[in-house]
Amino acid sequence: MEPQRLSLLVAALAGCLLPARGCVICDPKVVEELSSLETNYLPGHLEAKHHKDVMKRVKQAVKDFQDLPIDEDSYMGVVDEATLEKASWSLLKDLKRITDSDVKGELFVDELFWTLRLAKDTFASYAAQFQKEVFCPNKCGLMLQPLIWCSTCQKQVHSCRKSRSCGERKVKVHQMEDMILDCELNWHKVSQGLTDYSFYRVWKNNSETLMAKGQEPTLTKTMVSPKDAGTYRCELGTVQSTPATIIHFHVTVLPKRIVEETPSPNTETQDETAPGEVTLDRPQTSATLQSQSPGPEKVLRHRLVGLLIGAIVVLIAGVVTA
Repeated sequence: MEPQRLSLLVAALAGCLLPARGCVICDPKVVEELSSLETNYLPGHLEAKHHKDVMKRVKQAVKDFQDLPIDEDSYMGVVDEATLEKASWSLLKDLKRITDSDVKGELFVDELFWTLRLAKDTFASYAAQFQKEVFCPNKCGLMLQPLIWCSTCQKQVHSCRKSRSCGERKVKVHQMEDMILDCELNWHKVSQGLTDYSFYRVWKNNSETLMAKGQEPTLTKTMVSPKDAGTYRCELGTVQSTPATIIHFHVTVLPKRIVEETPSPNTETQDETAPGEVTLDRPQTSATLQSQSPGPEKVLRHRLVGLLIGAIVVLIAGVVTA
């Protein structure tokens, strides 16, 4: 490869990615792979005089991975661990594809340039998706979200503060049935620094009675009665001594459900008649008469026996007469 041409390619590679801010260099696996690229791959695939300059520019390019303007709708300079993991895995997969192909010299630089160019677009899409769907997703309450600051690679907890009150829910339950109050919201499982759920009964004079406290986000009261109707409040605590969520429940106890029972058919027979009861004879149906009449085999047997007896009588009478 011509030294001048290689220098131009390396400069283009670095210039395309500078100056930028990105998070991929914050992943130790990416740093390790770049070190392996320099130590294990370059010696047999690129002239030694270009190693130092190429790796310096590549590392800087990956460090300043993405030139994204700060925008609250697409990028705020932070990502979560899941987004960083996806972007890093995509880059590492493409780097492995290059090393597995055993490409050398100018072609290697071209492949590396193209790979980092595609990785830029991939990171941009992941960052936008995180910004839209994951970053501060709570609509109410205090969410403590662990994030990675791309400029410093530091992991810190971001406080996403919305209105602590998450409204009132109306709950209707029938008397003698179970009342279930659910205090969990979809972002609770990804929030950091949460403590216990506390459920209170709120009385008309605004005083409160603690009913339950613990990790379980639901309160269940069995076999409710009219006295259980009223207002309840649940509160999710945080390590900052500030409630993450407050939800009020207005419970209405409805009358007991009326269940209509279908009477079972009368299967009582004559033999099962209780003592002292008089059972009238029921008219016999054809099926009953048929079940009570003798079968054809019995009729034939009776006729044969009759004929045999008649023959014996005739024989005896003939002997006596003779």
